[in-house]
Amino acid sequence: MPFSSLQNPVDLARAQAALDEVWAQVKPLIDEPDRERERTRLSYIVASLVKLALDEEDLVDRALRQYRARR
Repeated sequence: MPFSSLQNPVDLARAQAALDEVWAQVKPLIDEPDRERERTRLSYIVASLVKLALDEEDLVDRALRQYRARR
């Protein structure tokens, strides 16, 4: 699981909220058969950035940039 490495409840909550927000933005752009795979990929991106981000907004911005750069 992508978020299993997050021990701090605040980090976990930030990661989940950021994932939900980014996913809401990118989901309509992804073909139905690819959605599960892409959401998982996005989860790993968010998890890798949660410690670097200044706040939830920064986390969303970083995750979106990284996701789009690798798409």
